[in-house]
Amino acid sequence: MSLSIRTFHQTIPLAQVFRISRGAKTTAEVIVVVVGDEGKYGWAEAVPYAHYGESVESVTQQLDDVAKRVSTVNSYSQLTELLPAGSARNALDCALWDLKAKIHQTSVNQLLELPAPQPCVTAQTLSIGSVESMRKEAEKLKGAPLIKVKLDTENVLERMEAIHQASPDSHFIIDANESWDIALLNAVAEPLSHQNVVLIEQPLPADKDDELLDFDSPITLCADESCHSTEGLNELVGKYQAINIKLDKTGGLTEAVALLRQAKALDLKIMLGCMVGSSLAMAPSYALTGLADFVDLDGPLLVAHDRENKFEFNNGMMSSPLAGLWGTGDSSSQHSELVYLSQK
Repeated sequence: MSLSIRTFHQTIPLAQVFRISRGAKTTAEVIVVVVGDEGKYGWAEAVPYAHYGESVESVTQQLDDVAKRVSTVNSYSQLTELLPAGSARNALDCALWDLKAKIHQTSVNQLLELPAPQPCVTAQTLSIGSVESMRKEAEKLKGAPLIKVKLDTENVLERMEAIHQASPDSHFIIDANESWDIALLNAVAEPLSHQNVVLIEQPLPADKDDELLDFDSPITLCADESCHSTEGLNELVGKYQAINIKLDKTGGLTEAVALLRQAKALDLKIMLGCMVGSSLAMAPSYALTGLADFVDLDGPLLVAHDRENKFEFNNGMMSSPLAGLWGTGDSSSQHSELVYLSQK
């Protein structure tokens, strides 16, 4: 495979301010990689994440260095030698899978022997706000099957009580983004279990995981910042009962598949998560939904303008794009965005 590799930075405005415990953002700053071989093109999107020391500039530089050094990538092992796990490798790995599917005129799911994705329930996210503002936002989602609630240490029970009252039939995932301590977790876990909370995501900082060893949680605990790849996965057993697989952490779909299969062998539940990005960023993760227990791929609902070929969302149900966005193997469905980037 003789490759051309091109990298683009795109700024995607968000529909509204998105707040988590670490701060707020109004745009998604994404990297798009386009790889080409003999007239066929694959593409993918990744989101550099400052929490892991990444920036648009650093990820672009990583990818530019790879493009200058090689014209062929013959195996995933070679890719891991070129780039560490992170958003740069994610973008290149997923773009290569899209290209491979087009070359072989089959889907990525068939190439990886994964079940074909079907419409599925995805969480819809509430960002941090006042008790009243979060209640109002939950009211808009009333009846959604699964709602993900971003929380910090303030008014945990008050916020969740208001949200639960606004949407009493929904199930909830709480994402603390490492902001709690074991005392707070111990204080709120039991009350939250009576408010339809089915999962608490990364309550403690990643370096405090050992404090969970003796904690008997009434709610499933899910590792996010504590789980990046297969390396170190065994150490999470006994602390967490689930892991959140994000491709910008694993460094692409290839490692994500390996992580998923190893986690299932350890009897850990699987959550598929995302950074804030467009439908293109969600598509490789969507390929794994047939093997997931929880899906949180609502990033496109948070952006003001999505890709022209995009996922459909209807009251918490996520469905495939009508035309091939990524990974379908259909080169004829390459649409204007990809054609434009491939010609730049």
